[in-house]
Amino acid sequence: MRRWQQMTIAAAIAAVATLSVAQAFAATKQDYQNEFIEILEIGPATELKINVHGKVSADLDRSLSDLYHSNELQPFWIENGKPSKRAEDIISTLEDAGSHGLVATDYYVDWINAYKEGNSVADLVRLDVLLSMGMMHYVADQREGRIKPREIDPVLFESASDEEIDWSTLRQAAFGASDMKAFLEQQAPPFLQYRELQKKLTEYRALAASGGWPQIAAGETLKSGMNDPRIKQVRTRLAITGDVSADNMDSTLFDSELEKSVKHFQKRHNLQPDGAIGKQTLAAMNVTVEDRINQLHVNMERYRWLKRDIAGPRVAVNIAGFEIFAGEQGKIDLSMPVIVGKLRHETPVFSDTIKYVDFNPYWTLPPNIAANETLPKLKKDTLYLKKHNMKIFDGWGSDSKEVDATKIDWSKVTKKEMKQYRVRQEPGPENALGTLKVVFPNKYDVYLHDTPTHSLFKEEKRAFSHGCIRMSRPAEMAAWLLGGKDKGWDIERISEIVKSGQRKVVKLEEPIPIHILYRTAFVEPSTNTLNFYEDVYGRDKILANACCPKAGAQP
Repeated sequence: MRRWQQMTIAAAIAAVATLSVAQAFAATKQDYQNEFIEILEIGPATELKINVHGKVSADLDRSLSDLYHSNELQPFWIENGKPSKRAEDIISTLEDAGSHGLVATDYYVDWINAYKEGNSVADLVRLDVLLSMGMMHYVADQREGRIKPREIDPVLFESASDEEIDWSTLRQAAFGASDMKAFLEQQAPPFLQYRELQKKLTEYRALAASGGWPQIAAGETLKSGMNDPRIKQVRTRLAITGDVSADNMDSTLFDSELEKSVKHFQKRHNLQPDGAIGKQTLAAMNVTVEDRINQLHVNMERYRWLKRDIAGPRVAVNIAGFEIFAGEQGKIDLSMPVIVGKLRHETPVFSDTIKYVDFNPYWTLPPNIAANETLPKLKKDTLYLKKHNMKIFDGWGSDSKEVDATKIDWSKVTKKEMKQYRVRQEPGPENALGTLKVVFPNKYDVYLHDTPTHSLFKEEKRAFSHGCIRMSRPAEMAAWLLGGKDKGWDIERISEIVKSGQRKVVKLEEPIPIHILYRTAFVEPSTNTLNFYEDVYGRDKILANACCPKAGAQP
């Protein structure tokens, strides 16, 4: 039996080149059937050692066999003995995979190009099978993201499996599409932010092709008014990314205009905008263009994990950017700084639905906080709970009874025993949740809430919480969620409820989706400004190693 050709790509190209492209042949239906039977019996995926999206090569070969038998063992992408227009659209899309931060060779383009000029039935059948495998691999990567992150760390990248695909329907649409170019374009994430990042990726790949930007030499902090040879390097560096105009490029004076440009750069990188080039700003300037391209790759990958229900209002939290947004696709109604979880108490990445707003809420301490933080304080002061407007109950049931903390010998209580108690802080000015919380019931027990310590919002890097998200302007968020003035929910009404001191739970008329995201690259829609944020949880490198190509001008 003739097997799938065991030759190098170069050899395949050379073999095809010896054929006359103009040579015509008339392949019959039976010719194609005979060749498909032979190729499918060998098993293309097994022969080429292809395992993708959790499917081993044997599974892929069974799928290919079912697919082509359903088409009476005839090609999908060949017409009149040559690749059809649909085939050409597939090839051009796969070759352009780098514009999406994907790798063209993952979709077998080298093998496809080796066979696409062939004019034997065997070559055309091989080409057709490769096009089918490459196209569906590409669609799978675009629709649900590459599978490796989940394999490497299923807990850390749990949200990578959020998107649920109806593959039988999608496969039917793929092989039946009359306009393959349009179909394949529709497989990319439909989110505005993804498209904006894709544009920036094109720009940064062009920068890489032209040599990137210079590294700025180390030295003392550069400030306005100083004269230093390194200022020329700074001007060149900032001009390349559009942070400063191309005027006075040879000047070594740190003038007021350059100070403004440095502040602009600092704001784009979530640094203290003091206009001086210290260690942190210098480090951000010296991140290479290749590293920034990698950052764009991993952030685009994260959008492939999201469900594609983009219609209607929604809330999104960017953990790495310490910010929350509310609005619809392409329109931001409200944004504000937030505080997120500190290291070892990281805010999880997930999506859910906001159900209600809890005004003047109780705060029930999580068992771990009660055991690790409250118990030591009770050992020192039995009046600790009373001083902080807290109550303690003898269990977690609805019929649990309040107990007197001063009558318990806390020195003998272990952490395990402490978790059996329920500690609750009453509504009031010291309540850790502040004036309100926004609830979207979830397994992580994470929610949005106010805080009595608003001074922390002055910090640029705001990872201080135990995992929940503290809002800087909670009343505005509550008003937006409840419908605003049109629904009778203005700031004045919310203030009245808060001032009453009485707990009040208000359900949303319609639940609103919320996405807790981790994005270290973000394009400001109104200004087209690309912002980069510190990888506060150290996830970008892990994800890059799991799924994304090393950067270059043309990956």
